[in-house]
Amino acid sequence: MRPSADQLRARAEAASAGLPALMLSAERLAAALVPGAHGQRRAGMGEDFWQYRPAAAGDTARGIDWRRSARSDAQFVRDREAQVAQSASIWVSAGAGMDYSGGADRPGKRDRAELLALALAMALLAGGERVALAGQLPRHGRLQAERIAQALIARSPLDQDEDAPPADALRPGQRAVLCDDFLGDPQPVLDYLARAAGMGVQGVLMQVLDPDEEVFPWTGAVLFRSGSGALRHDTRDAAALRSAYLARLAERREVLSRAARMAGWHFGTHHTGAPPSQALLWLWSALEG
Repeated sequence: MRPSADQLRARAEAASAGLPALMLSAERLAAALVPGAHGQRRAGMGEDFWQYRPAAAGDTARGIDWRRSARSDAQFVRDREAQVAQSASIWVSAGAGMDYSGGADRPGKRDRAELLALALAMALLAGGERVALAGQLPRHGRLQAERIAQALIARSPLDQDEDAPPADALRPGQRAVLCDDFLGDPQPVLDYLARAAGMGVQGVLMQVLDPDEEVFPWTGAVLFRSGSGALRHDTRDAAALRSAYLARLAERREVLSRAARMAGWHFGTHHTGAPPSQALLWLWSALEG
């Protein structure tokens, strides 16, 4: 059923109210990074030194580095590294399970993932890159950060537990970041990685989990229910499930990590009880590497 006009208005007002807080938190987080233009590891127009190479036919006298040439019998040209604006696509799962939080002292997984996504977008935009949420047009500038923040805040959680990254939104040569708990069916993500590898798209998988999902602290009688309520499991001895759960979690991470490596991607895990700055620094380093 489509929401009524009053429901849409209330949703828009709630989104607007949360926007300043998200923007401020992301700005503070992104300020810890010092972004710069991304070199392309090839000669071209840019400011950074790339390499010396022997002078060849077509090189002008102006292009010769006479100081370096004076140390040998040959003449050398000083190449600069090409620097061009890159394009980045960021996807944050809207699956119902992403709203889970195991304690009032920590945010839900979706809130943390959205904060990391926006902070990373701000850092990339500050470095001159074009950034967008998956499926949207990558753009430059401060206004684009506000567009991304508004889009994140305005989204409604899905009424299903799982969400899948839009493989159709991939574009050759771009970079992509996927933020999810990756606890559902891994096949859509594996298919996405295979398609990305075929298009020369590199990127990062960031698994965001609640600390309780890392250690499975439950004991005794517990009713487990998925975020959407579609899945339920009632047990009288939750502790007896711990070993099997942790083994499956480790297996899932190995599957995703191996697929990421084969696609030329990085896989990392962050839990909501840890400082978001740690995850942001890792994301930045993974994209740089």
